[in-house]
Amino acid sequence: MGVSDPDCTHLSGRVFTASALRNLLPSHSVSGEPDLVLPRASEPVVEYHNPDLVPGMFPSLYPFGIGGFDDDTRPSPIAFQKQANYYFDLADRSFRYHRSYMFVVLNIFQRRIAHLHTHFTVRRAHFESLAKRLSSVSPHTLSRLADQLQKEHRYSNLSVDDQNALNLLNQVNTVAARIPGSQSAKMSVRNEIRSYFGFFGMPHIFFTCNPNATHSPIFQLMYGDDSVDLTQRYPCLVPARERAIRLARDPVAAADFFHFSVTCIFTHLFGWDFDCQSSTERGGILGHLEAFYGTNE
Repeated sequence: MGVSDPDCTHLSGRVFTASALRNLLPSHSVSGEPDLVLPRASEPVVEYHNPDLVPGMFPSLYPFGIGGFDDDTRPSPIAFQKQANYYFDLADRSFRYHRSYMFVVLNIFQRRIAHLHTHFTVRRAHFESLAKRLSSVSPHTLSRLADQLQKEHRYSNLSVDDQNALNLLNQVNTVAARIPGSQSAKMSVRNEIRSYFGFFGMPHIFFTCNPNATHSPIFQLMYGDDSVDLTQRYPCLVPARERAIRLARDPVAAADFFHFSVTCIFTHLFGWDFDCQSSTERGGILGHLEAFYGTNE
């Protein structure tokens, strides 16, 4: 049994730096190879612009071997995320009921954001010199420096090579992408909220909305139970165990229910017009809203 700190509120900055340095080192070898190595055969499968990749991984979902992502033969190109959302909204719910398809697609989407939008930034005047110095730092130096930092050793106690490596890293900034669920995405949300404070002032109310899909007749209807009669005040539902199984089996319907519930709350309770992006003339129970910011956990 372990204890983790997902918000990283009890970790010092040196622990982060030491962990980052270790990630630059090879995990199981001393040959100096990078830590990020993708296992492959003699001919690796191309991940980008390969419409046969996902159909080959899930033949039961693509029985004819067509319909993959990044198909350049289409007259109109379709974005990866838009095509994935389309598959989850099909009347045939095989894609959303599959136990691993959703996670594999999300992983590919996150990897692409990380590959294309995470980079190092340095001052233009120092670019060439820093590039040469970065490539000259040995894995042994990085490993030793990571251990020294984690043990909270003083800067003066470091060797000359360790001091040079640390000074080099201080001149490099890491710009991370807004990967869904990552720490960088949380930081981006916090910055946007602070911007709202500066433009609109401090918010007057803060609330948390947790619509319960398990006991909601609307979710049962979204799941596909046509026997639910929403015209009744207390519709007849399946037993609680079956409702919980439905929620676990169809997370896409659960997400649709959450979005529908929040939209209804702001539309009918707070009087917000999403089409015009402003408060309605009548307003809501809090009067007329000037702005709001919402995010999901």
